[in-house]
Amino acid sequence: MQDDLFGNALPLPETSAATPATSRKKPTTAARKGTAKVLPAPAGKEWESLAQQLPEQLRFGVSTWSYPGWDGLVWDGDYDPSVLSKHGLGAYHQHPLLRTVCIDRTFWRPLTASQYAAYAGQVSDDFRFVVKCPASITDAQVRSEEGRSRELNPGFLDPSLAIRDFVRPALEGLRGKLGVLVFQLSPLPLDWLTRTAELFEKMGIMLAAVREALSDDEQVIIAVEVRDPELLGQALVDTLKAHGATFCLGLHGKMPPIEAQLPILRALWPGPLVCRWSLNRIFGAYGYADAQKKHDPFDAILSEDEPTRAVLARTIRGITGAGQPAYVTISNDAEGCAPLSIQKLAQAITT
Repeated sequence: MQDDLFGNALPLPETSAATPATSRKKPTTAARKGTAKVLPAPAGKEWESLAQQLPEQLRFGVSTWSYPGWDGLVWDGDYDPSVLSKHGLGAYHQHPLLRTVCIDRTFWRPLTASQYAAYAGQVSDDFRFVVKCPASITDAQVRSEEGRSRELNPGFLDPSLAIRDFVRPALEGLRGKLGVLVFQLSPLPLDWLTRTAELFEKMGIMLAAVREALSDDEQVIIAVEVRDPELLGQALVDTLKAHGATFCLGLHGKMPPIEAQLPILRALWPGPLVCRWSLNRIFGAYGYADAQKKHDPFDAILSEDEPTRAVLARTIRGITGAGQPAYVTISNDAEGCAPLSIQKLAQAITT
C-alpha cells in the first residue's frame, strides 16, 4: 500500500477538457449585475457519471468562486463577480464534482459566526468547507497592503486568538459542514528560521488548544501548510502527530514539487489528505500576478501540469483506497481554470 500511495506516478491518459456550452444565448454581465439568483450550468450534469466513479471520501473544490469566466462550466450565465461572491455557492455546490470549497478571504480578515452561517445556508448538508486561519495568527510579521513586512506580529500562533478569531466562529457558523481548518504559515523571517525548536513548541501549544476546542467535533481535520521548505522535517512531523494534525500539501512555486513533500505524509501515515494546489511552479515563487494575467478570464487550461496531476491522482487513489478522507482544492492559477483542472484530475483518478 505504501508503494501504491507514494510510488512513481502512473502515466496519465490523454483526456479532452470540457468546453463551456455555447448553443444558448447567454445574458450579458450588465443584465446579470443585479441578479441575486445564480443558476448552475446544465453542462455540469454531464459530469455526474464521472463523479459517481470517484471515492466517497474524496472532496474536490476550488479556492474562491467569484469568476464570471466559469460561465457554462459552473454558472448558467455571465454573472457579475459581486453577485457570484454573495450568491454563487448555491449554484457551485450543485456541480457533481465540487463537494468542498476553500474560503480564502478569512486569511485577510476574520469572519463572524453569522458570516460563516450565511455560507453554510447556501449548500446542502453533505457539503464541507475548508477554511484558512487569519494571517493575524499565522504570519510572524505584520505586513503592509503591498505585502512588505512592517513589524513582528505579537499574535503569531497565539492559541487564545486562534480559538477566539478562527476556530469558534467557524464551528458556530458552519457546524457540521466544517471540514478542514488550515493554518498556513506565511514565509518566516530569518530570525524564526534559526529558532525552529521554539517555533514548533509554539505551534504545538496552539495546536493543542485547537484540538481541545474541537473535542466534540473530532471529524474536523486540522492541517498545517508551510511556505518555507526548511520546515519539512522530523520536527514538523512530531509536532503534527502529537496534536492530531496533518500536513497540507502546498503546491506552490515557493515550495518544492509534490514528490518532495510526500515524505511528510508518509511519516504521518495513516491519516487524511489535505492539498491546496495554489500556483503552477512555472510562474516561480512570486508569480501570482503573471499567472493571473495569463489565465484571465480563467475559462481554459493554459498552463497544463500533467506531471503534478499524475502524482496527485496516484496519491489520492492510495489514501482514499485505505479509507482515509481527502480534501483537494485547486486555484485557477494552477493551470488556468480550476473546474477544468478538477475534471482532468477526476479523469486521471478513474482511468
